[in-house]
Amino acid sequence: MEDAVSSPTFALINEYHFADVAGKDQMIYHLDWYRLKDAAEAINAGMEDCIDQARSGVAYCFVEWPEKAKSLLMPPYLWISIETISVTERKMMVKLIF
Repeated sequence: MEDAVSSPTFALINEYHFADVAGKDQMIYHLDWYRLKDAAEAINAGMEDCIDQARSGVAYCFVEWPEKAKSLLMPPYLWISIETISVTERKMMVKLIF
């Protein structure tokens, strides 16, 4: 089963399922930290659990606005930044954080 992707504008956590190449159900957590004040608020919202599942290999976790609660991110992880260059151009930087 595959889930439709929606914008998390009003949701702090969205959960999606997909089948991998072997047909096994996999999970993605899409976390939007834009409205968070700090890491404590993220923990209270259950986001630490999502990150722990990703660390243990049970799920994937994608975080928007990670700088809002960066202390919850434990290496290794990928930090992806997208910069607007022009109306039609973007610059993407990908860093592996150890």
